[in-house]
Amino acid sequence: MKTFFAWLRRYISPVFIALFVASFILWYIAKLNYTYTADYDVKLNIDGNRIEVPCVIEGQGTNLLNHKLKIGSRLRIPLSELVYSYDADEDGNEIIIIEQRSLKNAVSVRMSDIKIVSLGDVPVIRKARTDD
Repeated sequence: MKTFFAWLRRYISPVFIALFVASFILWYIAKLNYTYTADYDVKLNIDGNRIEVPCVIEGQGTNLLNHKLKIGSRLRIPLSELVYSYDADEDGNEIIIIEQRSLKNAVSVRMSDIKIVSLGDVPVIRKARTDD
């Protein structure tokens, strides 16, 4: 491996490599100003219930990169802001079904720098069972 780097250094100048890396970084920064559309899984915390909803988002590259780099952060949305209904699953447990449009509006308010184009299927929330 040392011989390869010695051979490479003899034929390619370190200044050339530094300028090549700098040009790549500047090109990447210039591309971040464009508008992009991407698939993104929005992580939500709805009254303590953690869910992920797939969606299509659109925005400037810098804003999209900012949201992708916020690893582990979840949007907190109270259930009282959403339109929902109660139902029962096949086992008779109570579940909460959230209306997709109300969830899209709630997420759009919290992610105001990007546009939510569409939301995927919203998973149901199993209501915590309280035995009295």
